[in-house]
Amino acid sequence: MNRPIRRVTIKQVAEEAGVSTQTVSRVINERPDVAPETRQRVKEVIARLGYQPSSVARSLIQGRTRTLGVVGYGVEYFGPSRNLSGIEQQASEMGYALILDLVRRPEQSNVEHILREMLARHVDGIIWAVPEIGGNREWVTQAPQLPVPLIFLSTQPRPGIAIANVDNRSGGRMATRHLIEQGRRNIGIITGPLSWWEARQRQCGWQDALENAGLPVSEEFVVEGDWSAASGEQGLRMLLERCSRLDAVFASNDQMALGALQAARRAGLRVPEDLAIVGFDDIPEAAYFCPPLTTIRQDMVELGRLAVRELSRMIEASLEGQTTIEPRAILLRPQLIVRESTVPQGNRTYLFRR
Repeated sequence: MNRPIRRVTIKQVAEEAGVSTQTVSRVINERPDVAPETRQRVKEVIARLGYQPSSVARSLIQGRTRTLGVVGYGVEYFGPSRNLSGIEQQASEMGYALILDLVRRPEQSNVEHILREMLARHVDGIIWAVPEIGGNREWVTQAPQLPVPLIFLSTQPRPGIAIANVDNRSGGRMATRHLIEQGRRNIGIITGPLSWWEARQRQCGWQDALENAGLPVSEEFVVEGDWSAASGEQGLRMLLERCSRLDAVFASNDQMALGALQAARRAGLRVPEDLAIVGFDDIPEAAYFCPPLTTIRQDMVELGRLAVRELSRMIEASLEGQTTIEPRAILLRPQLIVRESTVPQGNRTYLFRR
């Protein structure tokens, strides 16, 4: 039978080290008013007994809990799930614990109950990782009045609000410009759900690139998807029905690009000879699509890490008594990854026939 785990108390440490409990507390909190030999003896006893200081007691002394609140949504999607992974990694490295609240209705704008719950749990700061959908940022003007710092992910820049995001518009321009550079002139887009700010930004990048190249921007080249592969397949079928001269497609995420590749196969099109396809995200499977997918890489893990580092900066400034903490809007630049769905490699041709 396993031996029961017993909690070692600060009194036991003090007795074993031959000091007062106050001295043990000073050692734990790195106070300077302890003799070096006493400090060493107390630390040795702590290590030998396996004493774990009470995090609650330490938070009362330090005025902080080293806990971050994270409000998220959409862990089934690639981007949000990778965000949360980066947040967890960076928080762990910096000594923060996390309290996670996953919302079920991301479009809701009444979030007062969520904020109250986070504050009731004495978090040092909050990361709002729910994508901007419809009017769910109507409450954003309240953020500067909160008693703890808050940073947003997946949100358009606003004055006085801390934001970390990928430059989605730049990514849309990169994808479309690459297709233009390959000689494509009739370039369609399968957007994400246009209630999402990120989907609209990627579409704006597509439009920017076409206009900069002097190419027409037409609604017949636009189909709205829902991030799923099924919507990508249906989207390409719709584009082909509308425009027989279609020679390229920007799918606003890799799953929809996968569906578009399926639709191309069923239509008997060669990729990239007849139709070039670019995705967005660079999911790990993108390099193994048939053909391997050209895509826009966004480092969502690094974005989550960046959010924690920036929030920690604001927390430290607040603890140091700085009354004017300048919130920053930080954009990560995405990267074009060229593969065989837009540029043939050697003599290899992907011929899709029914």
